[in-house]
Amino acid sequence: MGELLRTTGLHRQFRMGDTVVRAVDGIDLRVGEGEFVSIMGPSGCGKSTLLYLLGGLDRPTGGEIHLGGRRVDRLSRTRWARLRRRHIGFVFQTFNLVENLTVLQNVQLQGMLGGRPGGRAAARRRSLALLEELGVADKAKALPAVLSGGQRQRVAIARALMNEPPLLLADEPTGNLDGATTTDVLGLLRRFHAGGQTVVVVTHDPRVATTAGQRLLAMRDGRVVDDVRLDGGTGATRALRDLIET
Repeated sequence: MGELLRTTGLHRQFRMGDTVVRAVDGIDLRVGEGEFVSIMGPSGCGKSTLLYLLGGLDRPTGGEIHLGGRRVDRLSRTRWARLRRRHIGFVFQTFNLVENLTVLQNVQLQGMLGGRPGGRAAARRRSLALLEELGVADKAKALPAVLSGGQRQRVAIARALMNEPPLLLADEPTGNLDGATTTDVLGLLRRFHAGGQTVVVVTHDPRVATTAGQRLLAMRDGRVVDDVRLDGGTGATRALRDLIET
């Protein structure tokens, strides 16, 4: 398994008046191709900030980020956006669908922005195939407002996978879903991971981490305080117990 993602001494600081907040405080991280990594920790520990740094939605104040062997943290905003559209898929808790576009258009737009070969026709075929695979092809002409939360998240996953990105980043992807729909979305993430997709998920939910993830990163105060395999061993059990009790 090759290395897909690496950070070295990663920092993200914010200034609030006279106080410096170290949201991400010197994180060294490696994610291999095909891994499913879950990141957990109490609110405000920096896990979402870390995810946004990994995806180029935020800029580090120190350290390095390497994606596919290439250093990316020093890219210009334009070059980062171009790379992100082709190589990184995002799934958000709030779905972030464009409300005045249909389901099909939301997914298809990602392909057009990412410069998929074949133009609009190829992007349409890929979009319809993904919507079919995710069980929402019958909603292709609908606007997001008429969809359930679970349907919205399925569309968001389709959009994230439109350009076949090596890396899928998900920030609390089940945070707005009920128990049954959470199970459905987890099943989808597991299915794509089984097909070789690399996935990094931020979550508050131990069930999300343990059901789908292979590896758990526990964060506290901007740092990774535990990095354990989710194989049912004592390390994983201890890390989860500590997080739940926090």
